[in-house]
Amino acid sequence: MDEYASLNHTVWECKYHVVFIPKCRRKTLYGELRNYLGDVFHRLAQQRESRILEGHLMPDHVHMLVQIPPKYAVSQVVGYIKGKSAIHLARVYAERKRNFVGQHFWARGYFVSTVGRDETVIREYIRNQEKEDERLEQLGLWK
Repeated sequence: MDEYASLNHTVWECKYHVVFIPKCRRKTLYGELRNYLGDVFHRLAQQRESRILEGHLMPDHVHMLVQIPPKYAVSQVVGYIKGKSAIHLARVYAERKRNFVGQHFWARGYFVSTVGRDETVIREYIRNQEKEDERLEQLGLWK
């Protein structure tokens, strides 16, 4: 088990499995964008005193195991990561030169689950999600 984190008057261990998707499940998370987004997510999480312990960008969704201090709501941190990363992507990777602050890259909402004692299972799931999707896709070809 990992060591507990602490604030001035609190000792805590709050970990969450978070999943969110791009708008219309656009398969835009590969290539240069995929490598770049991981670093952006880590920096944004640090700005909210949070840590991404595990993460994987699938072609059409994002899986993260995030450690968030109890002084922040999960919705605050996830909303911050999604909002700021969308603005950053619009500024850096937009095909046109104008700023796309009004447009949204991510779909509204997200999935979140507390981790608790299943941390190792969740970490394995996040790491092997892509392989499992490919395996299930191959099984579907024989039907």
